[in-house]
Order: sequence, then structure tokens, then C-alpha cells
Amino acid sequence: MNVRTRTSYAVAGIATLAVLGLSACSSDSDTGADSTTADSQAEDTMTDDSTSDDMTEGSDDMAADPAANLVGPGCAAYAEQVPDGAGSITGMSTDPVAVAASNNPLLTTLTAAVSGELNPDVNLVDTLNGGEFTVFAPVDDAFAKIDAATLDSLKTDADTLTKILTYHVVPGQLTPDQVVGEHETVEGGTVEVTGSGDELMVNDAAVVCGGVMTQNATVYLVDSVLMPTM
Repeated sequence: MNVRTRTSYAVAGIATLAVLGLSACSSDSDTGADSTTADSQAEDTMTDDSTSDDMTEGSDDMAADPAANLVGPGCAAYAEQVPDGAGSITGMSTDPVAVAASNNPLLTTLTAAVSGELNPDVNLVDTLNGGEFTVFAPVDDAFAKIDAATLDSLKTDADTLTKILTYHVVPGQLTPDQVVGEHETVEGGTVEVTGSGDELMVNDAAVVCGGVMTQNATVYLVDSVLMPTM
């Protein structure tokens, strides 16, 4: 082999090494860019997950506080009267609505009416506990406004008693910021909720304390018995 040929091979070898070197550098650079992009995306995902977790925790905190949405001038007095136990605002939130009502000292007459105590042919406990409802619950003083003869007649008039009781129940749970408006009741008639804040009215009845959560219902204690069209 002559000198010129050896020189040509040497030049070709150097050129090949140079090309390979440039390719390797380019590959390393691309890999580094991909790695940086992946790291950035991972950080973004973690940040998004963290934000989502914070929002979920915030929602859980609100749901965990049964007193968060209470409205009405009588809520503070009730909380003072029944600060703890099954009949308290917190205690009622753990039971289905008929059970929760039975533990509320303001709802003894209503409890008797829906459980068959007032009229053995009218027992709505399973119905009330078996779905999601908004219940406008007359307190004992509300029933005291009804004349004794009318109240006594309900002990034997199952149809009228059922009609009155189911007129106080609306399908679905309505919070205080959703409840204003006209709503169809289980009885088939409509009730109209007006006002705002601590001055809510249901037809002509004032809300004593509303937004009371039970396991399956939102309850509004009212100061008068609501009467459907007979």
C-alpha cells in the first residue's frame, strides 16, 4: 500500500469519528430535553393533583359540618337547648329523617303523626327513611294552633292525615340556597318558599330553623302546619 492510500484511509477514519461524535452529542442533548420535559410534566401533574386534593378536602370539610348551612332565627336557641346527643344538630345528621325527628324535642307531635301513634293506619316512617327528601317539619307549637276537634278527627281520618303529612315533603334535598321557589310535594300540590337568610317562609309558615341535615333529608322546622287544598 502506498503513502497516498494510507493517507486517504486516515482522513476517512477521522471524518467518521467526527460524525459519530456529533451524533452522540445530539442524542445526549435530545435525551436531556426529553427528560426536562417529562420532569416538568410530572411537576405539573403533582401540582394539579395537589390542587384537586385541596378542593376535595374543602368540600369534605363543608360536608362534615352539619351546622354549615343553618338558617332561621331559632337555630341558636335550639343548639343551646340541645347542644349534644342524638337530638342535636350534629346528632340528627347521622340518622335517617324519621329517626332524627323522633330525637328532636320540638317535633314530638309530628313524630306521633308519621309513626302511627296518632292514627294507626298512617305510618310513613319507612317511606321517609327510604329516599332523599326536603321536609318542612311543623314544630309542636304549630300543631297547637290547630283546634282540638280537627286534630282529634285526624286520629280516624287516615286519608286527610296522609294528605297533610305528605304535603310537607318535597323529593330531593334542597339546601337553603336552593330552596327558594315553588316545589311540587309528594302529596301532589305545591309549596312556595320565599324570603332569604333567616327570614324564609314556606307558604304562610315561617322557618324557625332550616338546613338541618339528616342522613337522607334536609329539614326546615316551621311554625305552622301547611294545609294542602282539600
